[in-house]
Amino acid sequence: MQDAIVYIKQSLAAIFLLALVGTSSYAQNADIGLLRDINLHRNESIKQEMVGVTNSVYPFTIAAPVAELVAGYAAHDKTVIMYGWQTVAALAVNTIFSTGLKYTVNRTRPYITYPDINEYLRENDPSFPSGHTSYSFCTATSLSICFPRWYVMAPAYTWAALAGYSRLYLGEHYPTDVLAGAVIGCGSAWLAYKGNKWLQQRKHKKQPAGK
Repeated sequence: MQDAIVYIKQSLAAIFLLALVGTSSYAQNADIGLLRDINLHRNESIKQEMVGVTNSVYPFTIAAPVAELVAGYAAHDKTVIMYGWQTVAALAVNTIFSTGLKYTVNRTRPYITYPDINEYLRENDPSFPSGHTSYSFCTATSLSICFPRWYVMAPAYTWAALAGYSRLYLGEHYPTDVLAGAVIGCGSAWLAYKGNKWLQQRKHKKQPAGK
């Protein structure tokens, strides 16, 4: 657990640094500049695909652990069941960090501050970090930890990266929001993995010899 505590401290420091950088005058100009390059010069022919990717995040985030748990319990496979609950834990950690930071930093959405941004949907919650990005990277990282195969990892991270890009394409977030979301998502999955590993080690230590 010591590694996890160190990682939390380092990650929080990095995320708050991103928040400070994103709201500083020079960095804000760079942030909105990159967003404008992506959003105002976007290829309109792929808009429906980008909307589809954005809208897939929460359903797939729910479906991933449900599928693991259903498959695990159906096959009486303790390892897959453990993976399912580990993914649930990762998403819970991600929710705590991403929601907490949203209302701590309380950054205004880019289309409110900069009316020229073409937004897809007017959302009422703060901008930093990107929740869609954090959940997609949390899910992708959880699946990659549980099933470390290229045919799982490659599509999972491609989908997560597209989800992050779609938030910029659709004008919903700044680049630093998306970057912070990716860090939080990956970190939450890693913390859940380390926490589960620690719990399993404690469980084995408590078992009587010969069990």
